[in-house]
Amino acid sequence: MTESNGSDARDRRDQHEQAVQAGQQERMPDWEKRFRAPRVSLPDWAEDAPDRSLFVSNATGTYELYAWDRSTGEQRQVTDRPNGTTDGVLSPDGAWIWWFDDKDGDEFGVWRRQPFAGGADEPAAEGLEASYPAGLALGRDGRTAVVGRSTDEDGTTIHLVRTGEEPVEIYRHRESAGVGDLSHDGSLIAVEHTEHGDAMHSALRVLRPDGSAVADLDDTEGGTRELGLEVLGFAPVDGDTRLLIGHQRRGRWEPLVWDVATGEEADLALELPGDVSAEWYPDGSGLLIAHSFEARSELFRYDLAGRALTEIPTPPGTVSGATARPDGSVEYLWSSAAEPSAVRSTEGGVVLDPPGMKSPGSVPVEDVWVEGPGGRIHALVQKPQGTTGPLPTVFDIHGGPTWHDSDSFAAGPAAWVDHGYAVIRVNYRGSTGYGRAWTDALKHRVGLIELEDIAAVRAWAVGSGLADPDRLILTGGSWGGYLTLLGLGVQPDAWTLGIAAVPVADYVTAYHDEMEALKAMDRTLLGGTPEEVPDRFEASSPLTYVDRVKAPVYISAGVNDPRCPIRQIENYVKRLEARGAVHEVYRYDAGHGSLVVDERIKQVRLELEFAERHLRGVADAQ
Repeated sequence: MTESNGSDARDRRDQHEQAVQAGQQERMPDWEKRFRAPRVSLPDWAEDAPDRSLFVSNATGTYELYAWDRSTGEQRQVTDRPNGTTDGVLSPDGAWIWWFDDKDGDEFGVWRRQPFAGGADEPAAEGLEASYPAGLALGRDGRTAVVGRSTDEDGTTIHLVRTGEEPVEIYRHRESAGVGDLSHDGSLIAVEHTEHGDAMHSALRVLRPDGSAVADLDDTEGGTRELGLEVLGFAPVDGDTRLLIGHQRRGRWEPLVWDVATGEEADLALELPGDVSAEWYPDGSGLLIAHSFEARSELFRYDLAGRALTEIPTPPGTVSGATARPDGSVEYLWSSAAEPSAVRSTEGGVVLDPPGMKSPGSVPVEDVWVEGPGGRIHALVQKPQGTTGPLPTVFDIHGGPTWHDSDSFAAGPAAWVDHGYAVIRVNYRGSTGYGRAWTDALKHRVGLIELEDIAAVRAWAVGSGLADPDRLILTGGSWGGYLTLLGLGVQPDAWTLGIAAVPVADYVTAYHDEMEALKAMDRTLLGGTPEEVPDRFEASSPLTYVDRVKAPVYISAGVNDPRCPIRQIENYVKRLEARGAVHEVYRYDAGHGSLVVDERIKQVRLELEFAERHLRGVADAQ
């Protein structure tokens, strides 16, 4: 009788807790639901044990790694750290999960590994000290790894690591480099490097496990290094020396197959207008093609024997990742601005559908093309349904800078739309997806080029009647945060207020404090170090223009950030303080952004409240 009563009590308690949670979710605004709803990444799978997969999810409120045994359906949380974990690799035999262990988001740490079925973590590459990661490739023998490392002292080093043996250094250079791939039989190692000093355009080298060189590929144009190469993967067949790579020889990213033993190159020459990436089908007979064009993407299968390209139907929107499975099916992570992301399969249905609250959708984007000083600029516009301008408008500027906004689901812009704002995202010069010339155009006049394009879109937005010129917010994170602070100083009369997350604020100090790979990128963008080209750094630094800033400024920053370090932000804030400028600063204990859902929600709430305090007449649609 007692046991029965206890069971009934527990049932009533569980039902009560579920009812409370349901009530809390019902009262929760849509913008917060979008952040809290469980999300998953595209699952990676073990080459020799395809039923074993690894993915990232925020199911616990923090983004962590999860193991998934497809044969049983069991899912298991692998990592559990206060600031989250997203960097993980599944070994080809499915026996081990490697994950990168840094400190509070500083990206400086060591690799650890854990058995797929669970168990204690152990050092994965004993003998290697902490560093920034520079690529990882795991061998099919279960005991070999190729580990890339980057430090301020050594530049880039690459080590061959075998269980029970001391690591062997097989590559070293002061400039940035990274591990590309390890061949199927473990006899070849592909490396991307920038020994020539151009961090935007890598060259390739193939090494043997002893570090001796097999082949080099280094694209140049008229003696000037302007073309990049990237490793896409070795053929998944023992003894096969074909390496799938990406090149820019026709002004955009395209794949070709390079036989590193013979030097033969098989250029696919696909008649697709946008950037193209690819990966091998598991049997090596074909390639899974991902085509990105004008902020949307699509998939194809390319048959190598017949040289035939066949479309793989996907809904309109953006495919953020795709993988071909051994049964010939394709799994892909898809979303649109209006519909949340989902892992789908060409076999039909959703592959991973995490339990719990479902994310509300948002409004679709509208495409706008604006004539700018360097050519036509593509912008994506969202606005509350049923509204007409002029509206309070947020210019949400993407990071990178070599990245682009797309027709994909984003909780941040959707939150602004919920609160009555129009949101405009600009794929300025420097963005990817519009050809090599567009991406490379920002060099030397860094920041100023992008602001010219943003200004052109701003003029369109005001002139068209969409945007209220007295209620314009400039915002963004990382490079977008940098452009926000720079824009507030360079274009002080254009913006009503600015909200910058993890920004570059003082370019010279940022250069000296940031991780080595980003120093190399800055040298490429600006043509040298702050000592070699001081005028360029000064012209591109928000600190140069801080005394011209008129708008209220909100800045959020991670105190452990190795990309946009805290000291250079403090330098900028001190200048605001010295002149009594209206500003607020929020510092949090993480790196370049947070992997904790509550922290992300807090940051968005603070940004919304800051805007509400400083703008008048903004309707809250919630």
